[in-house]
Amino acid sequence: MSGLTHFDDKGDAHMVDVSDKAVTARVATAACHISMARETYDIIAEGRAKKGDVIAVARLAGIMGAKRTSDLIPLCHPLPISKASVDLTLDPDLPGLQIAATVKTTGQTGVEMEALTAAGVAALTVYDMAKAVDRAMEIGGLRVVLKDGGKSGRYEAI
Repeated sequence: MSGLTHFDDKGDAHMVDVSDKAVTARVATAACHISMARETYDIIAEGRAKKGDVIAVARLAGIMGAKRTSDLIPLCHPLPISKASVDLTLDPDLPGLQIAATVKTTGQTGVEMEALTAAGVAALTVYDMAKAVDRAMEIGGLRVVLKDGGKSGRYEAI
């Protein structure tokens, strides 16, 4: 299966062997957004959510998600993460939140999956904490916006 590294010559799924790859500094940033009703946005922005500080809890959940990525994605390597940060920014134009997660490591494989997981888990946590007032919230746009390090070099989304 040409180009798909998680399949062997027979087409069976396998964990990629990274043992021959160089150990390099690696970083990835992923982003997404969660849109919601104006009332829900106001509740979060004003800190009135009954479950607590939505942004702070979502930030912590995203960081925890980055650290547990290999437990969730079957063929993902467990990595020693040296940094995981999640930024949630109120966006009144959505209305909702813009979410960006950055993960760093020094290793033999990249941290794109960890960054994607962190952003996604943060968005899911916002949903969980506000669903009592808005079940119509929508999570979208989850993508890698930056990847650097390793053989393939730097990627930046346009």
